[in-house]
Amino acid sequence: QVQLLESGGGLVQAGGSLRLSCAASGRTFSTYCMGWFRQAPGKEREFVAAISRTGIETYYAESVKGRFTVSRENAKMTGYLQMNSLKPKDTAVYYCAADFTLREAIKTIGSKYSYWGQGTQVTVSS
Repeated sequence: QVQLLESGGGLVQAGGSLRLSCAASGRTFSTYCMGWFRQAPGKEREFVAAISRTGIETYYAESVKGRFTVSRENAKMTGYLQMNSLKPKDTAVYYCAADFTLREAIKTIGSKYSYWGQGTQVTVSS
């Protein structure tokens, strides 16, 4: 069992930056791949970024590529999403997710993740 807790959300002006954190507890964090998803009001949840268990592999949605960076520190059992050049369309609740993997893997589909955090609100004003 893994528990995930996001933090770092808030209100920022367009062009600004935020760094989200996802603190994990429970099982060995380094055996889990991680993903970040977001859901805006009235919209479906969408994939944002993913990182493999050691961080060797990362993958981004086209909408955030070049602006967002996903990373992790397994020793601290924490994942991060650095968000730069934020736009009003990035406004959403952001969720981190984790799933056990036997090898380096990237998962971009939400249903493939077993564990989810409670979400953190990110609001970007114009």
